[in-house]
Amino acid sequence: MIIQVADPDSFKRKALQWASAFDICCYLDSNNFTDPYSKFDTLIAAGVKADIVVDTGAAFEKLEQFRRQHPGWMTGFFTYDLKNEIENLASENPDHLQFPDLYFFVPQYLMIIKGNEVEIIAEDAQIVLDKIERQALSVNDQASIVNIQSRLSKQQYLDSVEKIKGNINRGDIYVTNFCQEFFAENAVIEPLAVFLKLNEVSPNPFSAFFKWKDNYILCATPERFLAKRNNKLISQPIKGTAKRGNTLAEDELNIRELRNHAKELQENVMIVDLVRNDLTRSAKQGTVKAEELYSISSFRHVHQMISTVVCEMEDNISAVQAIKNTFPMGSMTGAPKISAMQLMEEYEQSRRGVYSGAIGYFSPDDDFDFNVVIRTLLYNAENKYLSFHAGSAITYHADAEKEYDECLLKAQAILEVLGNSTLI
Repeated sequence: MIIQVADPDSFKRKALQWASAFDICCYLDSNNFTDPYSKFDTLIAAGVKADIVVDTGAAFEKLEQFRRQHPGWMTGFFTYDLKNEIENLASENPDHLQFPDLYFFVPQYLMIIKGNEVEIIAEDAQIVLDKIERQALSVNDQASIVNIQSRLSKQQYLDSVEKIKGNINRGDIYVTNFCQEFFAENAVIEPLAVFLKLNEVSPNPFSAFFKWKDNYILCATPERFLAKRNNKLISQPIKGTAKRGNTLAEDELNIRELRNHAKELQENVMIVDLVRNDLTRSAKQGTVKAEELYSISSFRHVHQMISTVVCEMEDNISAVQAIKNTFPMGSMTGAPKISAMQLMEEYEQSRRGVYSGAIGYFSPDDDFDFNVVIRTLLYNAENKYLSFHAGSAITYHADAEKEYDECLLKAQAILEVLGNSTLI
């Protein structure tokens, strides 16, 4: 069923509110950012025809089997800890959120929105449309009172960065992504209302609201992990961050400084090389290339340096295998990849879980598109635990104070959405 709607934004909000009443739902929103590789503006999936819940071990293999059984639309997430079945690694830091390592579902109801056109894929599409149109939009402007704490003190963070630079000086790694957790216990929030505020405060091209029972992913990420379009794979790692200016002149100055900053350029090119190497595992020989280097994109709170790396897929590589061959994404690990992941397990104080993972979809033509889960609030409503991470790239030239400030800059939108929260 395909219809035209006069106000797509209002329809999206009503449809998300309707979908969020299900135990399982997924909402992917481009926030009207233009992208040559995107297939739609918004995808909304709700209800479960079939699903797969797997922890690390043989998760990719089981997803491969599940995908063969269900070749149509499917949405879900991969957590960072799936690294442990790809390489000889472990995740021994505490996990307070309790998400499964991998979850995908075949939706009972699916909506694709592009411009003013809405496609509803369901056996009872007209009934679904009627229910959505009858939704009275709830308004919840009350700020959630949440006391945010940091898993690391500022001094512990600064000391860790200096130790990591020692690893770099010894040649253990060249670059790594060092992340810290901010959290709240006994937190009571209304997840949908918080997501809507986050999406308003920080609209980004790969935003997502994912509900898995009592667990919620409220995501405002600007980064694409990996997409497949026909036989082409596309990865767009982000490395390089600058704050927005208060004036146009300040903005232009910050962009110019980012474009010419030795440390930012260095970390971007190292991750591009890592992604190129990852893509060779799925690529036809000689087809891996950087389609765009050091492009600057501006978002509400930050400017980001984004590169685009592409390749032509080998005929015998499946969609799931292509994801496994590049997972976790290089922008969230470092180089060399395995050494960086091993070291961060020692320096970080909590399990990343969904953070540094990916949310997205497989479509009936066997294409897919997955984001990088950053700038994301994670919430377990049952045990009232709320968490978000922020990280930055540590290189030989890194300044620990500036890296700490970058983490806070990346956390700014979430802290703002949480109202009168104080960072302890």
